[in-house]
Amino acid sequence: MSEPVLEIRKLSVDYGLGDEAVHAVREVDLTLHRGEVLGLAGESGSGKSTLAYGLTRLLPPPGVVSGGEVIHHPVDGPPVDVLSLSPARLRAYRWAETSIVFQGAMNSLNPVHRISTQLLDVIRAHEPGMSAPARRARAAELLRLVGISADRLDAYPHQLSGGMRQRVMIGMALALEPQVVIMDEPTTALDVVMQRQILAQLAELRERLGFAVLFITHDLSLLVEFSDRIAIMYGGRIVEQAPAAELYAAPLHPYTDGLLHSFPALRGPRRELTGIPGSPPDLRAMPAGCAFHPRCPRVVEPCATRLPPLGPPADPPGGRRAVACWRHPVAEGAGR
Repeated sequence: MSEPVLEIRKLSVDYGLGDEAVHAVREVDLTLHRGEVLGLAGESGSGKSTLAYGLTRLLPPPGVVSGGEVIHHPVDGPPVDVLSLSPARLRAYRWAETSIVFQGAMNSLNPVHRISTQLLDVIRAHEPGMSAPARRARAAELLRLVGISADRLDAYPHQLSGGMRQRVMIGMALALEPQVVIMDEPTTALDVVMQRQILAQLAELRERLGFAVLFITHDLSLLVEFSDRIAIMYGGRIVEQAPAAELYAAPLHPYTDGLLHSFPALRGPRRELTGIPGSPPDLRAMPAGCAFHPRCPRVVEPCATRLPPLGPPADPPGGRRAVACWRHPVAEGAGR
């Protein structure tokens, strides 16, 4: 495993203050390693996007980070806690060290500005000493990087297809060659053919440029092929994480197993789609114990009363994976 580039430690995010606060993300620990693709999956409302906006300090009111650290490890220099950066340093950090492709990205372009204007704004803000011709050349290079002809630079967003607008947003995220790219449901609004093209291009760009990706989606089938490692989120917590191949072959948490059986297999024998009964928990009134136990088909005695710790399971031995489930108690001394 390569060295870490981003460490999320006990991150908690609330909406609102005081006794009425809704705890949307609860003491999440995640480590993104340099050059890897870490997938983050879960149903809508599990806290995935809130986690992304919390670690980048982009939470809209009334969202607040109520605890934890987000440690970024630059190529040169000491680690920095993103949550303690001053406004000026945070502005310099965003897009240069960590960039984000927002949910519904293909609708995020300003419809009254040309593509060139929006690409050049990013470059001008972070590279004020660069000449105008050099900035335009860089913008054209970014379009070519994501498979769009440079002659579309002065097009308006409505003159591009949905897939092309998606590629423009990805090119914008790569404008300053960041170490970390956070992608929040970047292919949700695209058809399956375009999804495949976008993911193949992302994989090729990652190999060429070496950035790490935090890929957030509710579609676990996408992550199985695209990610090196996958973390599963439910009720604001991480409930399982493992290398993608191991998680697909042998999911330990019942919620992960339910997600995997919610989409058809592309290869092998036919299997029944079972889905997951019930609905995600109301974050304003979380159930006691394991948040998944009201929907879980494998409930055991401690599930309704005690919160299972997240850690490597004792059986089967899991040094490369972690799970929070009472059916797979963590190795002694390893729970968090």
